[in-house]
Amino acid sequence: MFDVAKAREFYLDYLGFSVDFEHRFNENAPLFMGISRGDITLFLSEHHGDGTPGTHVLIETDGLDALHAELAAKKYRYMNPGIQVQDWGRRDLVVVDPFNNHINFSERIE
Repeated sequence: MFDVAKAREFYLDYLGFSVDFEHRFNENAPLFMGISRGDITLFLSEHHGDGTPGTHVLIETDGLDALHAELAAKKYRYMNPGIQVQDWGRRDLVVVDPFNNHINFSERIE
C-alpha cells in the first residue's frame, strides 16, 4: 500500500475488514497491518519489496450475493462491482484496491 488512509477506506470501510494488528519498527517506519473479515486474513504492507502492485488474490467464498448487496449498499464512489458467471463453474466478484491489486471473491456454482 502506498497510502494508509486510502487502504483503510477501501479495506476497512468498504470491504468490512477489521484490523487485527499494526506494526512499525519505529514512528517513521512503514506500516505492516493484518486485517480480517470472518475466516479471511490479509496482510497489507508499506514495506518496499513486500509485494507488487497489480497482485491478484483469489478468495473462495460462499454468500456472494449477500456480499454483493452489502458492497452495493455502501455506494463507494470508486467501485461498483458486479457478479460474473464463469464458464468453469464459478461466480466471481472482483474488486480493485487503490493500488491496483485485484481481490476476486469466488463462489462455486452448485
